[in-house]
Amino acid sequence: MANILLFHQLRDAVGAESISLPLRESLDTETFWKLLLQHAPQLEPYRSSTRIACNRTYLRAGSRIQPGDEIALIPPVSGG
Repeated sequence: MANILLFHQLRDAVGAESISLPLRESLDTETFWKLLLQHAPQLEPYRSSTRIACNRTYLRAGSRIQPGDEIALIPPVSGG
């Protein structure tokens, strides 16, 4: 299982601070999103603007996520 941390509007959309996913093997970011949206389809509108952080580092498209990695979904942030 993988614990996916959610922040800001993503947390509000799901109604929880995290989601547990059955992650048993290495996945690329595209496959990860497909699995995630099967479990939390309400995140679909945020997909294009959300970054995946893995072990406290932002991932690029095609990067791999391993079982046991610390995963967080980061929505766009603005500040002043």
